[in-house]
Order: sequence, then structure tokens, then C-alpha cells
Amino acid sequence: METKGAGRSLAWLLATWGVTRVMLLLFVFRVYAFPGPDVTSDVSVIYRGWYEVLQQGTFPLDDVTWQYPPAAALPILSPAALPFLSYAHAFFVLACLADLVVLALLRYAGGRSGRSPRGAWVWVAGVPLLGPTVYARYDVMVTAVAVAALLAGTRHPRVMGALTAVGALLKVWPALLLVGAVRRRAWASAAVTAAGVALLFAVTMPGAFAFLTFQRDRGTEVESLGALVFHVARHFGWHGEVLLNYGSIEFLGPHVDQVSTAALALTGVAFGWLLLWRLRARGLSDPHTLAEAALTAVLLFTVTSRVISPQYLVWLIGLAAVCLTYRASRMVAPALLVVLASFVTVLEFPLGFSHVVLSDGYGIALLVLRNGLLVAATVTAARRLWRATVPPPRAAPFPPQATRAEETPVSS
Repeated sequence: METKGAGRSLAWLLATWGVTRVMLLLFVFRVYAFPGPDVTSDVSVIYRGWYEVLQQGTFPLDDVTWQYPPAAALPILSPAALPFLSYAHAFFVLACLADLVVLALLRYAGGRSGRSPRGAWVWVAGVPLLGPTVYARYDVMVTAVAVAALLAGTRHPRVMGALTAVGALLKVWPALLLVGAVRRRAWASAAVTAAGVALLFAVTMPGAFAFLTFQRDRGTEVESLGALVFHVARHFGWHGEVLLNYGSIEFLGPHVDQVSTAALALTGVAFGWLLLWRLRARGLSDPHTLAEAALTAVLLFTVTSRVISPQYLVWLIGLAAVCLTYRASRMVAPALLVVLASFVTVLEFPLGFSHVVLSDGYGIALLVLRNGLLVAATVTAARRLWRATVPPPRAAPFPPQATRAEETPVSS
């Protein structure tokens, strides 16, 4: 009976994945039009343009929208593996395959002793809530590498380190997976792999690290937490602009620099909190703590970022899913908040993006709700991680009580 139950569960999991992913493919293949702006243009126009430049052996140095580490060239070039399809169609198919890899990893991990299939279900249910944007960006490929790294972490620290380094050279954020790593082999493997791959790109392709300058000059994107200041300020006489800048829709005008600086300062505070947690934490050998620390770290850096693009939620869904493959995970509530935030995200982009750009009441409400859910997930995750791993301070011992003989005055 138990085997039959497990078989039915797997059948439902695969059926749900299949139906939802076919719908995503129908949308990105433009068989059906998804409401709102066309999210596939990034692939058919921007990625395709980068592809043509990268094929010549150099990075797109004249394009400020190239804001990615050197290994990002690999997913951009990957459609060459399917030459019988157009560039965009090949990219969408490969993104779907990466999605399937994540499912396979989570399902396999969830079948072990002390594990749970909940993580696989979080991935299957959470990803389609973001709509076709998932397959129209390369973030699902990066998430596949990050999920593989975390799942390998407890048993194969060297593999985790190598995969983390590759992920970081794809899109930086996977470097945060090492926050909870306690084995030096993971850190050493990550350092060696990162140095080797980075050196290879630096030697073979000009401009491998030009992205650092382009990323530094970004402003406050309209979907970020800090952008809410200007969404509200527009109703009280703030005279700024909303323009396409550095590859995203950003606010430009008075006080934008100050808000962007404040966001960077908050990121610094987040890094300080993580450092303090790591110095004081105990019991990091628990396998689920590694994934929980990674989810908390990425949440912290997401909510304090100057940019919160819809595809960032793919990272969070993947990390939340890894956490929930452990029965002992303390991240059930943050994972549910992330899934809810994903649903609100598709309402905000692409469905309601025109309202966001106009800063009308509906657009502001969507951003407040989405970003509020992410902040709630961050605070909840950080609080649970701290309480579970940082021992409370010891109370100062009371001075010994005086004996009755000492307290009683001697009569003369």
C-alpha cells in the first residue's frame, strides 16, 4: 500500500509539472498571448544580440545592459546546442529542461530517510505562478546549479563548493550558499573553481569583468523596496522620471541617488547580520541548516537590493524548495510567503506593469503587497534561523545568599 501511495504521489507530481510547463511553453512560443508586455523579447532581442557578439570571442563591452559575470556567456550561448530550432525557441526548451532537472533533484532528495516530497511540490506549484517570465530569463538555469549545490552540500562539500563557484560566476547570488557551510573543503573547492574559471574567461575573452562597472551604475528599479518612496512621492509633487535605464525601468530624478545609497547601506547591514550570526551560531552540522541559511541570506540581499526583478523569485522558490525537502525544516512559513509573493509578482509583472509604471493606486498596492510578503518572509526566516542556532546568553549567576547567622546582628 505504501508503494502504491508513493507511486500515485509521483504520478500526480509529474502530471502537474507536465500540464503547467506545457502552458508555460505555449505562452513563450506565442501560441497563446499572455496578457501584458511581451516577456520573451529579452531572449529574442537582447540575448540574441549578446549571442552574436559572444560568438566572436568577446563580451558585449558596448552594451551597459550586460551586467553579468563571465560564465553567463554559457547559457546565452547554449541555444547553439539545438541548431534545428530558432535561437529563442531553443532557449525556451533548454530553460524547460533546467526546470525538469530541478524537479528531478528535489524529488530524488525528498525520497531519502528524514526527507519530504514537499520541496518538489513547492517547485512544481511555485514556478508557474510567475508566468512565462520563468522561461524567458536564464535564472532557472542558475537556480538548477544552486539547487544541485545545496543538495550536495552535506555529503559532498567539494562538489558543493565547485557548483557554488560556477553558480556565482553565472549570476553572483549563489555565492551566498556558502554562508552556512562549515566544512573547509567546500570553501576551498569554491575558491579554486572560481579562480580557475574566472582566469580562463579573463585570458580567453576580453571584458570578462566589465559587468562590475555597469552594475555599479544602476539606479532604483521601479519594483524594488526603495522605489515605493518615489511611487508615493509622485502623488505629492516629486518631479522625477521613469525611464528604461541600464536594462530596467528605473526612477531618475531628485533624491534617487540617496535612496540607492540607502539600499546599499541596508545590504551592508544585512551582510553584518549574517556575519554576526555565523560567528555566534552553533549546531551548523544539521543538514537542513545549510539550506535555511542560504534561503535567509538570499532573502536578505533580495529585499535590500536596488532591483527586485520578477525572475529573482525563481531563486527564492528553488531555495525554499530545498529547505522543505527536510522534514525538520523550520522554513515552512517563509516558503509559503515566497510562493504567495510569486503569485502577486505575476499580477505586478507582466499583468499590472503599466499600473506600476504609472504609480497609480493599483500598482502601488501590488508592490506593497509583494514586497511586504518578501519582507515578512525575510524577517521570519532570519528570526527562526537565529533562534534555532544561536544559544541565548547565559544569565549572570546570583550572588550566594547570606546565611541567617550572617544576616542576624550580634547583640551586645
